[in-house]
Amino acid sequence: MKNAVPLNDTAWLTQGPPAKLLAVLDRDGEEARVVGGAVRNVLLGHPPGEIDVATTALPEEVVRRAAAAGFRPVPTGVEHGTVTVVIDGTGFEVTTLREDVETFGRKAKVRFGRSWQKDAERRDFTFNALSVSRDGTVHDPVGGIEDLEQHRVRFIGDPAMRIAEDYLRILRFFRFHAAYGRGAPDPDGLHACIVAREGVRKLSRERLRAELFKLLIAPRAAPTLVVMAEAGLLEEVLGGVPYLAGVANVIAVEAVLGFEPDPLRRLAGLAVSIAEDAERLWERLRLANVEHERLASMADGWWRIDPAIGESRARALLYRLGPAGYLDRIVLAWARAGAEAADIAWRELATLPERWQASVFPLKAADLIARGVPKGPQLGRALAAAEEKWISAGFPNDASALQRILDEAARGDEPHSGGAPPHQVRGRLRRGPGAQEN
Repeated sequence: MKNAVPLNDTAWLTQGPPAKLLAVLDRDGEEARVVGGAVRNVLLGHPPGEIDVATTALPEEVVRRAAAAGFRPVPTGVEHGTVTVVIDGTGFEVTTLREDVETFGRKAKVRFGRSWQKDAERRDFTFNALSVSRDGTVHDPVGGIEDLEQHRVRFIGDPAMRIAEDYLRILRFFRFHAAYGRGAPDPDGLHACIVAREGVRKLSRERLRAELFKLLIAPRAAPTLVVMAEAGLLEEVLGGVPYLAGVANVIAVEAVLGFEPDPLRRLAGLAVSIAEDAERLWERLRLANVEHERLASMADGWWRIDPAIGESRARALLYRLGPAGYLDRIVLAWARAGAEAADIAWRELATLPERWQASVFPLKAADLIARGVPKGPQLGRALAAAEEKWISAGFPNDASALQRILDEAARGDEPHSGGAPPHQVRGRLRRGPGAQEN
């Protein structure tokens, strides 16, 4: 494989902010190149995505040149050689070349350098060490292009040493394999990941979550997760035994329904059966509160859903959960049932939000007050009961049905049993979209 090859698509490189930045940095005795993921993506025929630049210029010189050109330099990590340069509203990370002086895990001692080869050898995977000059020449110091062509994710140098520098590289190895790999992972890399798997415990929960979510939406997530499970890595990440068939079926159902890959829904398929699972993952991955509530909702009652529930109960569920929550439950229940992805009955449930939308709950607290219900907790209970009766009756809008519902709720009659039980989120009834207390 040649060390330098021409890049076919250079429009992204020779126009706009990237071209302006390289024109300023790549002159007067200094060199600058686009590095890493952008080069990899373009070689694969994808948009470049986020563009990072490496340079022989020291951080202070980067700041000076950027300011002189009218750009806005932001010293985001000068001590590590990184300056963010903002051009026309777009930020670019510019990092000075580095080389190792001593290596002992993540505490490796480095210094700024001028060798592109030594800088490349510090990176994680061969295709992430690719760089491109502003004339469109791709520089490939460690065989990254061949690995891309072979759909192979390969560590640079000693895999164990690369992993010891940052245990997140274990997850990145599998994430990139799920995105770009074919067949079995590189055996040397896989062995090193297995040996070092307990290092995952040392990672911050935020970094763990970010990398896992990227892996879950990758094109070959399902078979890659199988490899991780067999290697004992998934239990280290999740803190529990994964359900591989569940996530594979969620992915299949998403594809049949034309849904975008959803990492949280896939995580539920992989690792959530009961509420305790959602709590564990919330703690382990430091999920946002909204993610935690959604995961808990998916764990709540999916096993009671199948096509036999009928249209009326499905409508009640859709009203209570809203379209997004409803579809989460349907996809998870369908996946856990192991039904064929093209099953017509499941499709009918999944497409209900496209065919039906409930009207706004038409009754108000004032209607019950007019019937003698006192303000306070009793009024809240009566209004909730009225809403349940309205749901059970099939969401009527005619005056006689509404009058009957109000009369029954004011008397304290129990709701009819036609609908599914109210959905609970941390003990609070999730009201429908039109429920009002005054």
